[in-house]
Amino acid sequence: MRLSVLDSAALLDWARASVEGLISRSDEINRLNVFPVADADTGTNMLFTMRSAVNAAEALGEGATVAQVAAALARGAVHGARGNSGVILSQIVRGIADAADDQDTIGAEVVRRALRQASQFVIASMSTPVEGTIVSVLQAAADAADSVRSGDLPELVSTAADAAVSALEKTPKQLDVLADNGVVDAGARGLVVILDALVSVVAGELPTRREYSPSPPKNAPSQVWVAGPGRGSGGLNLDPPRELPPEFEVMYLLCGCDELQIADLRAQLDAMGDSIAIAGDGAMGYSVHAHVNDAGAAIEAGMKFGIPQSIQISSLRGDVGGGHHDGRHRHRRVLALAEGDGAATLFSSEGAQVLRVDEPPASAKRLLDAVVDSGAHQIMVLPNGLMAAEELVAVCAAARGWGITVIPLPSASMAQGLAALAVHDPERMAVDDSYTMARAAGATRFGLVRVATERALTWSGTCEPGDAMGIIGDEVLVLNHDVANATKALVSIMLSSGGELVTVLLSDKVDESLAESLVEHTRSHHGGVEVMIYRTGQHTDVVHIGVE
Repeated sequence: MRLSVLDSAALLDWARASVEGLISRSDEINRLNVFPVADADTGTNMLFTMRSAVNAAEALGEGATVAQVAAALARGAVHGARGNSGVILSQIVRGIADAADDQDTIGAEVVRRALRQASQFVIASMSTPVEGTIVSVLQAAADAADSVRSGDLPELVSTAADAAVSALEKTPKQLDVLADNGVVDAGARGLVVILDALVSVVAGELPTRREYSPSPPKNAPSQVWVAGPGRGSGGLNLDPPRELPPEFEVMYLLCGCDELQIADLRAQLDAMGDSIAIAGDGAMGYSVHAHVNDAGAAIEAGMKFGIPQSIQISSLRGDVGGGHHDGRHRHRRVLALAEGDGAATLFSSEGAQVLRVDEPPASAKRLLDAVVDSGAHQIMVLPNGLMAAEELVAVCAAARGWGITVIPLPSASMAQGLAALAVHDPERMAVDDSYTMARAAGATRFGLVRVATERALTWSGTCEPGDAMGIIGDEVLVLNHDVANATKALVSIMLSSGGELVTVLLSDKVDESLAESLVEHTRSHHGGVEVMIYRTGQHTDVVHIGVE
């Protein structure tokens, strides 16, 4: 069905279609990414930015006007912008919001004006606009839209999208680094996805585009054998000397800053590094992006003019000089389910994002929300025995629809989760890191002490309400009237098959004397075993024990 105008629902449909398009094309776009830094995350960054825009618009609920939806999309894109490409994309969305500000619907004239305004916003956001990038491709789309004399919306957006494709294929002739690597510009390829999504909504059919992939450059240098240290009589060296990029990518949302101060901030950041982009949301909020060697100085510069929030600092160098680096590990995170204030603090201090499940309890929806909000395109989940396996599997499946890979790790308790987190290394490939973490979790034996609430028959006899039960797996192996004695007996059972480290997690229901007596017991009966005790505050069990 062809649309003559976009109402609020159709505008949101376009944003969702853009997310779907970026999901399907993100790997392709990432492979094209060589400028300004070859960190293979342009597609991922554009996807997360557009997803943030959709989340903001969906939060409006039913009944929102087209102007309100457009403004929410722009605000969400600016506030959730990821990377240089995300900042630029946010200004394209802002161009739509600016053109739709006083409109009841969005027709051909509004889209024409939106593309022109978007081009101006993008150029204004950048310190040094570069030909042969998304800047020139967006300009070509805006020029093509201006050339359409009719008021037919499908014709206008189709013409603009086709012009963008033609301009995209010219980018290697405009930017040497693209020609040297045999690619078109990655950000511009993402723009084509965004424009094609608009075509699919207004014209009822998604344009067919070829897949772009790196190809051997036409003027590739010949392979030359040269001698090198430690390489015998000869070693193949194809890498020309190159200047290292700045060490860090810094991004933050700057609030409370007026437009007149942005020029001063830009000048200060220009003196520190490159790839400077500062994009506004039209309401004194700015997404700031910079590649610098001194990340702290870049943040301090923003503090002079406003309040930096959502600060992100990523390494740009990776393993430069030591092999290919795709940068994608920078967007991998660990999400740990935790119960208790102390546990939440413990996991977060070890670098994990934490989902508290004491109140409200764990659910697939809460976990999926946390996964999406994490801002990571790969996320390793430590369930820690606090979520049913079927719910975790459902989240893994649902996250794929958001372009997120969820890697569940087999931690059946918080003690196992801590053991896994202790060996986490974000610099490793995900498959290596997840295997190492899973092996650490599986090698940690765990047990718990729980206070009985009713009379019941157990493997160790009949328990009465108030009795302390020492449990391993599903079996009660210890019954005692005293929690401390039950804990010591359970630790001895767990150490009977060996162990070097005992990790004990205490609820707020036990006092410090338990910790002291447990350390003394272990020192007396199990020499050489280290004991680590944490006040985690879990509610279900009074004591968690892990043995490694």
